[in-house]
Order: sequence, then structure tokens, then C-alpha cells
Amino acid sequence: MELETKVLSHQIQEIMYNNAETLSTAESCTGGRIAEAIIATPGASQYFKGAVVSYTNEIKERLLGVSHEVLEEQTAVCEEVAREMVIGACRTLNTTYAISATGVAGPTGGTPEIPVGTIWIACGTADDVRTFKLTEDFGRDINLEIATNKALHLFLDFYREKHGEGAANQ
Repeated sequence: MELETKVLSHQIQEIMYNNAETLSTAESCTGGRIAEAIIATPGASQYFKGAVVSYTNEIKERLLGVSHEVLEEQTAVCEEVAREMVIGACRTLNTTYAISATGVAGPTGGTPEIPVGTIWIACGTADDVRTFKLTEDFGRDINLEIATNKALHLFLDFYREKHGEGAANQ
């Protein structure tokens, strides 16, 4: 795990460890990397409840409650699916917060409409979700590393703003 990811994990641990709030992840293209980053810091069991790796639409629908219609009309790589994955993770895993990622990491699988490197990230609560779209292709490994770190940054910023602590240092 790279240094930036470890630093972000530690920052999440610092803000989450001593409160009654909890965190989960719902991941598709990142395949559990965000969850792995979160648990890299000792003490994560105090706030991290678990993850759903929903690599197929069936699992997105069945476990996370993602809309079949949205998946059919917009594909799994869209803002609405990332948003619904956060809401579904909060509900399914009974957590205060969740982080999600869905996209095309590569090297194949892209289309002209959704090229490789397109990854939607979201975080928030069941009632308030923030999203971010990555659009550049740096190769599969780097795409996944960027998506993981951006997801952690997005969550830290969201959490700190919600708690009046200002934005994270990026």
C-alpha cells in the first residue's frame, strides 16, 4: 500500500475512532481496495463495519438495492449507481457513512460513451451523498490507486465539512 493511502487511512482513523459513527464501503471496480485501505490502520474495527464488493449488477441490485431501471438505462458506470450504492451500503450494513466506487478500470471494457478510466466515486449518508467522476486512463493499477485515494479524500472532506472541521489537506 502506498504512503498516501496509509496517511489517508490514518486520518480517517483519527476522526472516526472515538465517536459513535460507523463506516462501510460498496465497491465494484475497486474490488475491496477502499475497504483494505480503511482497515490498514489499527483500530478500524471501532468504526468500520464491512464492505460489499458488488462486481455484478445482480449483486448491486440484490444486496445494495440499486435500481434495475437505472442499471439498464444508464449502465453500472454512472453517478446515480454510485449514489445508490452509498445509500444501499448504509442501509444494508447499518452504518452512518459509506463510500462507493463503480467504473471501468481497464485495460478493456470501455466504450466510446464510457471510456476506460471512467470511475464514479461517492460517499455520504443515506440522506446526503456526494459524488465525483474520474475520467482519465493511466492503466488499470494506477486507475485503481487513484480511485481509492480520491474516495478516501472525498470522504474525509465530506466528514469534516459535515462536522464543521474544514476541508482535508490534499
